[in-house]
Amino acid sequence: MSSTQFDGDIDSFVSYLKSNRGLSANTLKAYRADLTACLHLFELRGVTDLNEITLDDLRSWMAVESRDHARSSMARKTVAVRGFFAWAYEHGVTNTDPAATLMTPSIPSTLPAVLTESQAEQLLDVAEHAVATNQYKDDGGAAAASGSGKAAGKTADKSADTVNRSEAPARADKRDNARVTAESQRNAAILELLYATGIRVAELVSMDIADIDFSNRTIKVTGKGNKQRVVPFGLPAQRALETWLEQGRPVLARTATDAVKSRAANALFLGARGGRIDQRIARDIVHRAAREAGVPDISPHALRHSAATHILDGGADLREVQEMLGHSSLKTTQRYTHVSIEQLKNRYGQAFPRA
Repeated sequence: MSSTQFDGDIDSFVSYLKSNRGLSANTLKAYRADLTACLHLFELRGVTDLNEITLDDLRSWMAVESRDHARSSMARKTVAVRGFFAWAYEHGVTNTDPAATLMTPSIPSTLPAVLTESQAEQLLDVAEHAVATNQYKDDGGAAAASGSGKAAGKTADKSADTVNRSEAPARADKRDNARVTAESQRNAAILELLYATGIRVAELVSMDIADIDFSNRTIKVTGKGNKQRVVPFGLPAQRALETWLEQGRPVLARTATDAVKSRAANALFLGARGGRIDQRIARDIVHRAAREAGVPDISPHALRHSAATHILDGGADLREVQEMLGHSSLKTTQRYTHVSIEQLKNRYGQAFPRA
């Protein structure tokens, strides 16, 4: 990221947002990058004082940026710039607010992609089947290793060194099978929890074990702006989580170094090396599961859309879904009613000959 002579002002603005707006770390990082890029452009044009920047300059910046960025990205960048100059004016950094009348690009209203209920069921069934299949392989590996040990004990003409060499691959295979089984248990739990609760992938990876209340079958979620909410989950998710915590998690935890283990001691989901799982791995798990299940390729966010749509289809109140998803505006949640209507129209067209 390029630095500018205005970095001090940007730092002060970001600190202000962090203290007063409670924005997430990802949002603050994006705002900082947007502002740095914007002011760096003006710096290249010879601007040495924020008071030199005019509304026409900002419109020119938007024209340059819009060549390479989508409307949604431009909307975020514009919000960041407008917020920065409003803050600068209110705190005496600038004499005027040149961005006060800067228009935010309109974003086309698009319906979120969702799975049908049968496709979601298929996705979760395949993940559950993978757990059962890998557990069978793991048991088979253990039995084979045990049988190899017995045979070695009965063969008197083999040396102890030979026996140890023959058992080493069996032990390695057993460890590999245990790891694969643990990862399949983790993946199934992640898919079940994402679909059951509609939480964001960032919320998923930040969860700790203590955030789960099995007695009430709820999870405590820390969402955008560090706002917390409690979300219920069903019996399938409970079973998947219990299997992961009791059987799979200890296996992956053993692979961690002491330093990694201490940092991830409370993490609900772990990566292959025993550390807290990151968003990239969680997204890969969902994409790979969709391919294996033969359903349309989806992201964790599309799985969130699917959960919201299916809950509304089941008769849930819009306000309840808003609370569950952690939406600050009911308008955001209302998009899912349009998805439900579109699906209803499609089903009507398929079911009725005179549709």
